[in-house]
Formats: sequence, structure tokens, C-alpha cells
Amino acid sequence: MSENTADAAHRVPADGLSRVQTLIIAVAAGISVANIYYAQPLLDLMAHDLCISSSSIGLVVTLTQVGYGLGLIFIVPIGDLTDRRKLTIIQGLLSAIALIVVATAGAKTILFAGMSAVGLLAVLVQILVAQAAALATPVQRGGVVGTVTSGVVTGILAARSVAGTIADFGGWRTVYLTSALLTVAMVGILVRVLPRRAAERHSETYLHALVSVPSTFLREPALLFRGILALLIFASFSTFWTSLVLPLSAPPFSYSHTLIGLFGLVGLAGAIGATSAGRLADKGYGRWTTGISLALLLASWGLIAFLPLSISVLLVGVFALDLAVQAVHVTNLSVVVSVHPHKSGRLIGGYMIFYSIGSALGAIAAAATYARYGWSGITILGAAFSGFALAVWISSQLFSERRSNNRSVECPHG
Repeated sequence: MSENTADAAHRVPADGLSRVQTLIIAVAAGISVANIYYAQPLLDLMAHDLCISSSSIGLVVTLTQVGYGLGLIFIVPIGDLTDRRKLTIIQGLLSAIALIVVATAGAKTILFAGMSAVGLLAVLVQILVAQAAALATPVQRGGVVGTVTSGVVTGILAARSVAGTIADFGGWRTVYLTSALLTVAMVGILVRVLPRRAAERHSETYLHALVSVPSTFLREPALLFRGILALLIFASFSTFWTSLVLPLSAPPFSYSHTLIGLFGLVGLAGAIGATSAGRLADKGYGRWTTGISLALLLASWGLIAFLPLSISVLLVGVFALDLAVQAVHVTNLSVVVSVHPHKSGRLIGGYMIFYSIGSALGAIAAAATYARYGWSGITILGAAFSGFALAVWISSQLFSERRSNNRSVECPHG
């Protein structure tokens, strides 16, 4: 292939991203985000291998999440100021190095430092989402974001079961060595697939990009509204998935962790079904897709409440919950990146901070609630988060309608 032909292959196609390019970015996003969740089923193995106390091994998860949060704030906005293709390649290679550090750690300090770096660099997933949104045409943007988001959800839900399976055969270190190899392979494929774009000159400084995130969310009602919805729906989502293992692992069910992990496949099916939400947003139905999905989310908790009586009904509730949460999430992202497409990186990073706060809030509240009120308390808590989200959406629609009516009164002729 000649140099000119190769360059042409990397340029942004006139019709945006192809289906193959979108799917490759989705797979890469799933591989990137999975690195955050591999450790959760491996904590006991890590603790035994490195002689870490049970009270300290939880720092592995905590430090990974702290690193991820710092990455959202300090790394993701860089994508708006530089070539995202180069940033993706550099970040992917650094991620592979961090994974190797974890896999070869001989002391807990090295493990903790490595996991912090893994979390920090895992925000590559958000760089990829922003890259896909930027390369897509306005007409296909929602569908592209939906497909890439499905890749992210698949990575999250599959990470735990994949880690457990690999660890059964080769130990916990093999999990991270395998991920390092996958990450290097992913970078190699992305080098060939991601289009090259002409270098853009930015007068904006990195500091200004950081500072502009909170001010932009406060100045743009649509962004703040979508951020609040993200906080509430992921609080609901985290409430369920944090507490599910507690009743299912206890009598009368006494399910194994492997069997409980299969419930994630039902959630995965619901999440994949939500990809159509992006296409509906592209067609102008984002507002009603959000409202219907929030109503479905609230209704899902009525089905989830049947856990002591019927596993079958619970499974339907799990499907509905994941379908609803991911439909709102995809629609949210479609709206966020459309407000200021040239600032999509920092806006996605800001939006994901709401996501992270909601996930943490749900997990903390679920642990305390289950200890005192059991599964009935969990269903009430999850329904409360969901109901509050639906109430926020209804209030937003009423406000928009009232404002529209006021404008009609002020301008009766047009």
C-alpha cells in the first residue's frame, strides 16, 4: 500500500464512522474498562499471595476507583486539546505497562501503586467514547455512542466472570498479563483503524479546559439535568448490583458466586438492547426515550421485590433495570456530546463524575440498608432513587412546557 493510500485510509470518511470501525472502538472500550473490575473477584487470591490483611486488601478496589476519578478530571480533557488518536495510542501502551506492573508485583506497595495507575489510565474508555462521538456524523452520533456504550457495559459485566475463569486456570497474575497482551493488541488494531485528522491549533490552555468543566455544567441546564439523571440512575443500578449477592448467597438459595455471576448475563442482554436508544435520540425522540426508560426503571423494582418468592420474576426485573439504565445513559451521552461537540472529552469526563458519585452513593446506601432492613429495604431504596429521577424528568418537562407557553403569550404572532 502506498503512503498516499495509507493516509487516505486513515482520514475521516465523508459518512462518518463505518460499522466495522464503530464495533472495533466498542470492543476496545470494553477491554479498557474491564481493567477496573478484574480485581473484585480476585481480592482473596491477591491477599493470600502477597500476605495482605483482609482489612487492607479492599484498598485495591478503592485506589483503582480513586485513580479512575483522577483520570476523569485530569486526563480526559486533554483529548479536546490534542490528537485523540495519539493520546489513545500512548495511553493504551501505558496501560499495558501498568497491568504488567500489577501482574509482577512482589509487595503490596507495588500492587497498590500499580492498581492506582491502572485506574488512572482506564479512562481511555472515555477518550474512546469521545473519539467515536467526534468522528461520527450528527445523524449517526447517537447510534455510534450507543454501540460503544454497549461495549463498555459488556466489559464491565464480563470482567468479573472472565477474571474468575482465568484465575482458576492460571492464577490472578495471569488475568493481568492476559489483559496487558489484549491491550497491546488493541492498540495495534486502533493504530490502523482510527482515522488520522489534520492537526488543529488550540488557543485554549489545559488549565482553562479543566476549569471550564464545572462552569459549563452550571451554565448549560441540559448538561446539569443529564448529570443529575446519571447520578440517580446509577445510584439505583449500584444499589441492586451491590446487594444482590447477599440474599442469593445465603439460605434458602445458597448460590455459588459463579452462579450469581450468571445474573450479569441477563443484565448484559438488557444493556445491549438499549443500543437502539441512541438511534431514537438521533431521530429526535431522546426526551421521550428518557421518560419511558425512567418509568421502566421504577417499575423494574416492583419485579425485583419478588426475590424471596420468584427467581423468574427477579430475572425479568434485572433485564428491565439494565435496559432502562443503559437507555437513559446512552441518551444522556448523546445529548452531552451534542451540546459542544468540540468539547466532548471534558464534557464526558464531567458527566462521568456524576456517574461515579451515584455509583458510590448507591453502594454505600445499599450496604447500610441491607444490614438493617434486608431485601425489602433495598427495593424501597432502589425505587426511591428511580422515582426521584422520574420526578426530575417530569419537572423538567413541565418547566419546558411552561416556558414555551410564556413565549407564545409574549409573541402571539410568531
